[in-house]
Amino acid sequence: MPKIKSNSSALKRFKRTANGFKHKQSFTSHILTKKSTKRKRQLRSMQQVKSCDKPLIVRMLPYA
Repeated sequence: MPKIKSNSSALKRFKRTANGFKHKQSFTSHILTKKSTKRKRQLRSMQQVKSCDKPLIVRMLPYA
């Protein structure tokens, strides 16, 4: 049986943790002048992937 290919874009976006996957927040790359300091600070952290999206990521990353 041949190995399944991992989705390249998913490899770049998600990291495996003990409890699932983590991902970087969106809205952090440009047009930052109109966003408050508090909002930008809270967007810095990595977030856990929602449980409803977990099966899709597992399918894209079979060996992660």
